[in-house]
Amino acid sequence: MTEMTPNAPAPAKPKPRPRPQVMRLTDAAAARVLELTKRTDSEIIGLRVGIKNGGCAGQSYTVEYAHDVKPTDEVVEDKGVKILVDPKAVLFLLGTEMDYKTDKMQAQFVFNNPNQISACGCGESVQLQPAKIDG
Repeated sequence: MTEMTPNAPAPAKPKPRPRPQVMRLTDAAAARVLELTKRTDSEIIGLRVGIKNGGCAGQSYTVEYAHDVKPTDEVVEDKGVKILVDPKAVLFLLGTEMDYKTDKMQAQFVFNNPNQISACGCGESVQLQPAKIDG
């Protein structure tokens, strides 16, 4: 049997690997989020982004006002604004860039998502796969 000395240092725990930022915003998207949060009648801390099932391709993005941070939200702070990501959407949104585009006919948030497999012709719904995590 080996004797343990009381002053022996404990083995060092490995440092946790830094978590990747789920999403990033373009300057246009950040400016639009800031504008939306400032012009509302109630207290808005940012936007909540998620995924819902439906549409011809199977899924669509959701964007709504966030009044508070839920304990399970993934909080993304980028360019001075806050985006709260639904925990069920995190794996589908990893690596996504959120942009804001305007043209003659519409103005909308656009998601440049590396996990997108396809989209319907009208652009309202997408098909997403979970991000592949290196390991």
